[in-house]
Amino acid sequence: MTNPGSAGEHSLQEKFNTEKRAQAFYDNQVLDHLNPRMLEFIANQEILVIATSDAKGDCDCSLRAGEAGFVHALDEKTLVYPEYRGNGVTASLGNILENPHIGMMFIDFIKDTVGLHVNGKAAIIENNELLEREDLSPQILEDMNKKGRKPERWVLVEVEEAYMHCSKHIPFYKKAEKLIQWGTDDVKVKKGDYFMTKKVIVSQIQP
Repeated sequence: MTNPGSAGEHSLQEKFNTEKRAQAFYDNQVLDHLNPRMLEFIANQEILVIATSDAKGDCDCSLRAGEAGFVHALDEKTLVYPEYRGNGVTASLGNILENPHIGMMFIDFIKDTVGLHVNGKAAIIENNELLEREDLSPQILEDMNKKGRKPERWVLVEVEEAYMHCSKHIPFYKKAEKLIQWGTDDVKVKKGDYFMTKKVIVSQIQP
């Protein structure tokens, strides 16, 4: 059976003499589906980091967040997550339109300090398309109708790989309360120019 991963990683395993460790990881940790423990883990997460790239291979990494369980499992091979109102750039969705490959990273900083990688192929689906499916849970229907953060559309992911990110280097955080104002355009709430990148137009006044 062919090992998961790229030719590049296999080449470096040979160069760095890590083939045995890598083989043990492939054999014991990498699945082509989500097992019950993984599904339970995803159902408790509030943060998702996604990695995408366009047709040329130029990459983008982005954050998605919601209430615990905002990423839904339709079955052991299929995940779906909402796209809420954002800045309108649609960088990640644009990449998915050109190149369906997606990397997903769930990290639990609060309880078990462990992570879960999910890699697969993604597709953009509209609300009405999702509603046509027969495998929707009541939680998805509830999320579609919540005031203030109704999804504009969804991303459907066909799972190809799922494996853990070990706890060793993941810090432990304590959760603090924060009022989330979903979909707000308030610049102060968003900290919209936190990195002071906004262009300033200086008027020139003639003497």
